[in-house]
Amino acid sequence: MNPADLGLPVDVPSTALFTDHYELTMLQAALANGTADRRSVFEVFTRRLPEGRRYGVVGGTGRVLDAVENFRFDGAVLDFLRERAVVDMRTLDWLASYRFSGDIWGYPEGEVYFPGSPVLRVEGSFAECVLLETVILSILNHDSAIAAAASRMSSAAGERPLIEMGARRTHELAAVAASRAAYVGGFTSTSDLAAGFRYGIPTVGTSAHAFTLLHDSERDAFTAQVASLGGGTTLLVDTYDVAEAVRTAVEVAGTGLGAVRIDSGDLLLVAHRVRQQLDELGATQTRIVVTSDLDEYAIASLAAAPVDAYGVGTQLVTGSGHPTCSMVYKLVARATSADPKAPLVPVAKKSTGGKTSLGGRKWAARRLDAEGVAEAEVVGTGPVPSGLADTQLLVQLVKAGEVVAREPLEAARDRHRAVRAGLPLSATQLSRGEAVLPTEYV
Repeated sequence: MNPADLGLPVDVPSTALFTDHYELTMLQAALANGTADRRSVFEVFTRRLPEGRRYGVVGGTGRVLDAVENFRFDGAVLDFLRERAVVDMRTLDWLASYRFSGDIWGYPEGEVYFPGSPVLRVEGSFAECVLLETVILSILNHDSAIAAAASRMSSAAGERPLIEMGARRTHELAAVAASRAAYVGGFTSTSDLAAGFRYGIPTVGTSAHAFTLLHDSERDAFTAQVASLGGGTTLLVDTYDVAEAVRTAVEVAGTGLGAVRIDSGDLLLVAHRVRQQLDELGATQTRIVVTSDLDEYAIASLAAAPVDAYGVGTQLVTGSGHPTCSMVYKLVARATSADPKAPLVPVAKKSTGGKTSLGGRKWAARRLDAEGVAEAEVVGTGPVPSGLADTQLLVQLVKAGEVVAREPLEAARDRHRAVRAGLPLSATQLSRGEAVLPTEYV
């Protein structure tokens, strides 16, 4: 059975109100003046990467597809809009039968992106496309930020596993989405049971300091935990004295103790001391897990330490300093009339202040060098050059309102690992720098 089919209290029956008031007032005005049915193309992109970042990671695509499917104005929602006089009766009648019937193309989840990359393209009537702006941006901006932070952390960790444990540091619904995005970015498990239930992500966890403090002695706490969970459990050893705790842990669990966790102090120094002590006690296979406000820089600093796994919370679920990707949803082309055969014309914002955009329905491809390493992100509005036909990035996600590209979360995770490996080596440097690939417009 697929856990996703069961649903959760964190799932909402409708995503229709995950939108801004002005989306509906634009709809009302467009219905009134006859422009609502004009064919339109909206694109999601970012004008720049967060400062110092070398690539972005597309996260949340699967959740976008769920949100589009669940964008329905049921009776309770319509009553709310009517009571608040948000829109007129004509618009309410139109909303009552709303179903997105257009097409959506996008970078597949786990793919990387750069400034100007058309991460998502939504096509249909103006009316049906404009309503999706807020919920799409809400998902992509959050999940892509978490996925990018997770990618940097997993790159720094190498082959050592990463545990997502940030549920208590963010909104309870955001925590589930963050676990999902972190898994795409390279994390191996989560402490959040809702994420495990909803998305099938492996869940882990043993005990906190409270469990040790509950007991009359650390030995009593360790004895109770091992009796309940077995010798393969992970014992938290920094409640009091670390060296004494490690000695007690091995005495209680034996040399087959699964792992010890260190959650405070100079992790580099303490990890070396604990490893030496474990080896001297004969617990040579006991692993060391470290936590305590880690980010990608702290993880990188522990590369030479005898650490076997990392647990990351706050810095991960807040995007490691960049909690949004600043993605926008812009109209880039629209028909000259409501006639289905009317031609599309490019449109774009031209004001100054760094918020200009390029009009036209775009394609994107990644040019590779002779060694198969990515060297440029190429974006265009005309015919795709023959040399780039096989490296196009957008895939169709929704066709005539029906989702056609839903995939297992593992597929997005595997894709990201492969795509990141195909970037120039400088992509994984943690030092501040520009986007590792230039964006070229043709």
